[in-house]
Amino acid sequence: MRKIFAAGIFLLLMLQAVTVFGANLSYRVGEGDLLLIKVYDMDDLTTTVRVDADGQIGFPLIGQVNVDGLTIQQVRDRISAELADGYLVNPQVSVLVQEYRSNKIVIIGEVVRPGLYELQGKMSLLELISRAGGLTPNAGTLVTIRHEKPIEGRTEIQVDLSELMGKQSSEVDVVLVNNDNVFVEKAGLVYVTGEVGKPDAYKIKEGTTVIKAITMAGGFSKLAAKNKVKLVRVVEGKEKVFERVSMNKVVEPDDVIVVPESFF
Repeated sequence: MRKIFAAGIFLLLMLQAVTVFGANLSYRVGEGDLLLIKVYDMDDLTTTVRVDADGQIGFPLIGQVNVDGLTIQQVRDRISAELADGYLVNPQVSVLVQEYRSNKIVIIGEVVRPGLYELQGKMSLLELISRAGGLTPNAGTLVTIRHEKPIEGRTEIQVDLSELMGKQSSEVDVVLVNNDNVFVEKAGLVYVTGEVGKPDAYKIKEGTTVIKAITMAGGFSKLAAKNKVKLVRVVEGKEKVFERVSMNKVVEPDDVIVVPESFF
């Protein structure tokens, strides 16, 4: 039993180590980072160097190396390749971030404390929202993240918070980088009035139908004329009324659903 317990603890620690190691490898190096670089069995090449304003570091034998925006693994591979080009045979290089630069990220929109936040190392979208006091009651599920520099060919991504939080795993969370701008959108609202249980404004998400909105409003009352529901929508600045609207029609933000009374 003790051996099984010990083996379980060892496995847990190994998994934690792999997680931390993986997170470190995914971090992108930039100005101000302090790197510890070692070459196996070559103590004279051990170097502690800070990334300068041009994203450069100096390393023995090979001189200046551009590491700006590279992951830790990419930095390691670049230095290894440079050393292997006429200096060492199969060099084994390790790179560790000893001090992280002061990264800055802006979050605006529907969070309690929008503004500029500093972060060190790896930070996820959900962690940033938490630091910003969480979402306001009017927050929607859509978050837009704009990168200063393209990542995997994209400068902007959109995240559905309901899907992200529903997965309940940090492995699927979005990792933020320096100078990201995060915008939490306001929830789209649809207004349900007339013969329903709870006439009011309700948050909607993409794909919400008329019947779903009516259900959120407590469903039809006993006096409701279910086959005479109207939908009022502003189209190009003008009000448009959809008579006897289909229950499967997809609503849009600021739509008004009117459930009239049946007189029969």
